[in-house]
Amino acid sequence: MNSAASESAPAPHAFDDDVPQHTLKILVAGGFGVGKTTLVGSVSEIRPLRTEEILTDASAGVDDLHGVERKTTTTVAMDFGRLTFSGGVRLYLFGTPGQERFWFMWDQIAYGAVGAIVLVDTRRLSTSFASIDFFEQREIPFVVAANVFDGARRYTVDEIRDALDVDPHVPVMLCDVRRRETARDVLVALVEHAVRSSSPV
Repeated sequence: MNSAASESAPAPHAFDDDVPQHTLKILVAGGFGVGKTTLVGSVSEIRPLRTEEILTDASAGVDDLHGVERKTTTTVAMDFGRLTFSGGVRLYLFGTPGQERFWFMWDQIAYGAVGAIVLVDTRRLSTSFASIDFFEQREIPFVVAANVFDGARRYTVDEIRDALDVDPHVPVMLCDVRRRETARDVLVALVEHAVRSSSPV
């Protein structure tokens, strides 16, 4: 081989940590005010994209503020964040809007998702039923994460599972979405559950 040609030949492409080997789309769903925006923000390695707007009098009688009366903002489209794990796995996180008037967007946001986190507030479990039904009907793997709010009564995982009537194979766990470590644990549990669900029996 010509020595000049060999010197100009490009070197084999080395793995670049900035280029993920696997990318996974994850949804963060749940009722209004359960902590979806907080979860995305706590784990995202980039500044999260947020579409929050100030709650106004126009939402009175439309959005159910029971139990979250002090909430002043709401997600009107979606939240977006990113998290990369060692080994080249990158998660793209999409937080869905929680109010019923925005549910028409869920199908578009869910397209291509490998799994979802359903965040629940144990003080308002009924607000999570729509999310659970959505993923069950579309056979999208999901985990249930009960966000532990200050001052809220504590329940066991089994009590939450029974109250929500989710299938035994669906992981249910407690978390504090303000803490990056516990939020990451929920994401890891979801990815592992999604992998098991996609594996042939």
